[in-house]
Amino acid sequence: MTTAQALVAFLAEQQVERDGRRAPLLAGVLGIFGHGNVAGVGQALQQHGGLRFVLPRNEQAMVHTAVAYARHRNRLQTWACTSSIGPGATNMVTGAALATINRLPVLLLPGDVFASRRVNPALQQLELPGAPDASVNDAFRPVSRFFDRINRPDQLGPSLLEAVRVLTDQAETGAVTLALPQDVQAEAHDYPQELFEPRVWRIARPVPDPAAVAELAALVRAARRPLIVAGGGVIYAEATAALRALADATGIPVAETQAGKGAMPYDHPGALGALGATGTRAANVVARDADLVIAVGTRLGDFTTASRTAFQAPDLRLASVNVAAYDAHKLGALALVGDARAGLEALGAALAGHRVDAAHAELAARLNREWDAEVGRLYAGEDGSPTQAQVIGAVNDSAEPRDVVVCAAGSMPGDLHKLWRTRDPKGYHVEYGYSCMGYEVAGGLGVKLADPGREVLVMVGDGSWLMMSSEIATSIQEGVRLTVILVDNHGFGSIGGLSRSLGSEGFGTAYNRPVDLAANAASLGARGVRVESIAALRVALAEARAADRTTVIVIECDPGRGVGSYESWWDVPVAEVSTMPAVAAARADYERERARERALPGGGRG
Repeated sequence: MTTAQALVAFLAEQQVERDGRRAPLLAGVLGIFGHGNVAGVGQALQQHGGLRFVLPRNEQAMVHTAVAYARHRNRLQTWACTSSIGPGATNMVTGAALATINRLPVLLLPGDVFASRRVNPALQQLELPGAPDASVNDAFRPVSRFFDRINRPDQLGPSLLEAVRVLTDQAETGAVTLALPQDVQAEAHDYPQELFEPRVWRIARPVPDPAAVAELAALVRAARRPLIVAGGGVIYAEATAALRALADATGIPVAETQAGKGAMPYDHPGALGALGATGTRAANVVARDADLVIAVGTRLGDFTTASRTAFQAPDLRLASVNVAAYDAHKLGALALVGDARAGLEALGAALAGHRVDAAHAELAARLNREWDAEVGRLYAGEDGSPTQAQVIGAVNDSAEPRDVVVCAAGSMPGDLHKLWRTRDPKGYHVEYGYSCMGYEVAGGLGVKLADPGREVLVMVGDGSWLMMSSEIATSIQEGVRLTVILVDNHGFGSIGGLSRSLGSEGFGTAYNRPVDLAANAASLGARGVRVESIAALRVALAEARAADRTTVIVIECDPGRGVGSYESWWDVPVAEVSTMPAVAAARADYERERARERALPGGGRG
C-alpha cells in the first residue's frame, strides 16, 4: 500500500473516548488538491471511501472550519486538512497558528517537495542554497504542537502514533502537521497489519494534587472577596455543571473569559459576565478588589487580565486550575494541574459547608442586575442610525437558547463579550486567542457541521467579510445553512476607533468607496438582504431562520457610536514623542495606566 493509502487507512480507524462516550477522532477531510497531493492523498481518499471529504474554497478557511468544529465538539473530534505544496500549504499556516494559540486540535497534511530531489527545483519549491532540505512547510514548525516530514514510507507509522497522541492530549493539543513529499505519498511499502487495527484514545480526567486542593481550600476559607475566572477549559471539560454547583454552594461569584463565556447562564445571581479589557462593570469591579482569584481553564491572556491591571488588591492571591502545567503556573499562581471538572469537584468537596460573606454574594447579585439593565439600555439604543449594540440586541432577542453566535475579529467580539446574554454553554463561539479576520464564515460552517440541529448566527464586520467570504459558497455546496449578520462599517471600525483613541485620527482604516455587500453575498449563492433599520433586521432574521439556504443580512452601523469600556484598559503603546498634540495627550494617559500593571499579581508564588 502507498504511504498516502496507509495514512488514510490509519486515520479512519482512530477513535476517542471520554466518560464512556466514544466517537471517531476525525469527522472527515477538508481538502484542496494540487500537484503536491492529488495523486497521493487525493487518490487514497477516493480509494478508501471511509472518510467524508468536503471541498472548501480556501486553505486557510478550511483550517478555521476544522478548528471551529473541534471547539464545538469540546476538542474530542476534528478534521484533517490537506493541501498541495506551495501557496496551498502556506495558506494553512495562519489556521495552524490559530489552532495552537487556542489549544484546539487540527491535523494538517500539506504536500511537500520531492524527498528524492530528483527533479529539483520542482514547481513552487523554495530554494535556499545553504539548506537543501528546507521547504515552505518549515513555516509550520513554530505554530504546530507536533511537526514531522515523512521522507520515507517506513517513517509514517511511528509519526502517526505521535501525531494522534498530541491531538488527543488535552494539555498539548493544537495544530499537528505531517508534511508529505509528493513522491513519498505515492511510494509503496509493506506496512504491518496492526497499524490499521481500530485504536481508542482515552481522554483522562487527571485530578489535581490533593495537597494543592487543600491549600486552595484554605485560601478560600480565609478570603473575604474571592472570585472565580472561568475560561474555555471549563467548557471543553464539560465542567459547567460543576462550576455552577460550586458557585451555588459557596456563593463565590464567577467572571468569564472570551472562550469561557457561557460557563454560567447570564441571569445567575453570581454571574458577573465578561472580565478584562472587554469586560462588564460587574466583573471588573469585583476583580479589582478581589483578594483571591481562582482561574479555571484559562491561559490568562492580556485581554482577560486587562494587561495585568484587572487585579489591584495588595493582598491578592492567585490560584489556577488547568490541565496544562504551563498555563497553571502563570503569573506566580498556586498551580492545580488537572482537569477542570475534576478540579472543581475536588475543590467543592474540600469546601463543604463553607460560604462567602453574605455581603460579597449580595454585591455580586446587585452588580449582575445593574449590568443587565445596562445591557437593556444599550440594546434599546437612541435615535439615529443603528448602533452595533442595537444589532447585537436584535440578534440576541431573535435567538433561541441553543443557537450559537460566531465571531472573531474587530470591535464585535468585545461588544459580544460584554452584551450577549448566554443561556447555553455552547451558545457563544468567539475566536479571540488569535482574533483572526476571516474566521467568521468558515468558523460558522464548522459549528454547523459539528451540530446541525443548532441555528448558527455569524456576526461579522465588512473588513473581515471582504478578507474571506469564500466559504459561503461551501455552505451552499454542502447544504449547510447559516445566518450571517454583516455589519457595514465602511472599513476597519475596530482599529479606526483604537486609532482615534491613541490620537491618530483613524488613519488608514476607512474604505474610499462603498461595496454592495448584499450583491457580493448573492454572487456566492446566498440570499443577500440589505436592511436599513433594527425593525427591518428583526424581520430579516425571522425570514432567514425559515430560508432553505444561507442568508447574509447587511446593515450599516455608525462605528463612532460604540460600546464604552467599563473599569478596564488594554496596553497598546503610544508614540513616546510626537508633533501631534492628540498623540502626546494619549501618551500621557498611557503612562498613567501602565503604572498600574502588576508583574506578578499572584503574590510571586512559584
